[in-house]
Amino acid sequence: MTNGQCEVSWFSALCDDDYEFLGTPDAMLRSSWEHCRDIVLQAETGGFDNILLPSGYALGIDTTAFAAAIAPMLRRLRLLMAVRIGESWPPQLARQIATIDRILGGRLTVNIISSDLPGEKLASAPRYARTLEAMRILKTLLNGEPLDHQGEFWQLQLDPPGVTTVSGKCPPLYFGGLSEDAREAAAQGCDVYLMWPDKKEVVRGIMEDMRARAAKHGRTLRFGYRAHVVVRETEAEARSAADRLLSKLDAASGEAIRNKSLDTASTGVAAQTALREGATDDGYAEENLWTGVGRARSGCGAAIVGDADQVLAKLRMYQDMGIEAFILSGYPHIAEADLFARHVLPRLQHAPLTLD
Repeated sequence: MTNGQCEVSWFSALCDDDYEFLGTPDAMLRSSWEHCRDIVLQAETGGFDNILLPSGYALGIDTTAFAAAIAPMLRRLRLLMAVRIGESWPPQLARQIATIDRILGGRLTVNIISSDLPGEKLASAPRYARTLEAMRILKTLLNGEPLDHQGEFWQLQLDPPGVTTVSGKCPPLYFGGLSEDAREAAAQGCDVYLMWPDKKEVVRGIMEDMRARAAKHGRTLRFGYRAHVVVRETEAEARSAADRLLSKLDAASGEAIRNKSLDTASTGVAAQTALREGATDDGYAEENLWTGVGRARSGCGAAIVGDADQVLAKLRMYQDMGIEAFILSGYPHIAEADLFARHVLPRLQHAPLTLD
């Protein structure tokens, strides 16, 4: 990508994560084919480059099936399809990726999730070791190379899949995680390292650490940042909109929502909790970074809140640190996508992220 250019993605709430009021279920905003389709189509109309299709075994609808169904409806938008390694056999996953990439016209990207097999529990080190094996298998097969993989979790000798991606290469692999095991797997296997919101000095430190780790393996990483956003014409309106999101939430409901997720004990979630607990009384961890979302959400738990100039300045600050991909979301997702697309997106130089 050229200097100053970034990929700007939105988020489709496949995992029952869309609200007008956080913690208050709304039948019209539940994960369904129709609703999640409409979010994706809004992102395409709004001019976003890509859209994350999240995946959660216990929540919402199936990501791979959704990606295959939505792909023929899109003219230019990329899909960032989340795949849960604990639920996958890598050669079959490679065929699915190649097939959906073909349906999409070569615009598929993949978010690798180091998940458990539902009902089973692996310790962190072996789980991330399995994830790294899977990334290596996917890259070999999707690069059109024969596979001779003798690992701890899979022993495979296979020809490349009969169907290839449009490019003939493995799509970019996006991946995130803060634990020692996650960082090592990312340094060795992924293309784009994703981070959740934190104070700018913490983000900078993580990036420095990951660059050094990747360099030890003769690799370089690209960096992405996943955050919520609340943008309005004035800062006062944005802060009011953020407060309104929490206006019907009680502590017990928020805790119940957080505990539904399978990643509640992860290092990344712990960091989001610490960010929230260290914030000011009105929930701001630093200027324009609001942690209130995390009161009713496991995972990414902070939002960039402000007027268009403030949101733009925050994103450009991250760009100056070396972040090249943003995955944004807001509540409700269709309405906030429209607001961001009108007020901020036209002022960013953006395009799909491409690997060297």
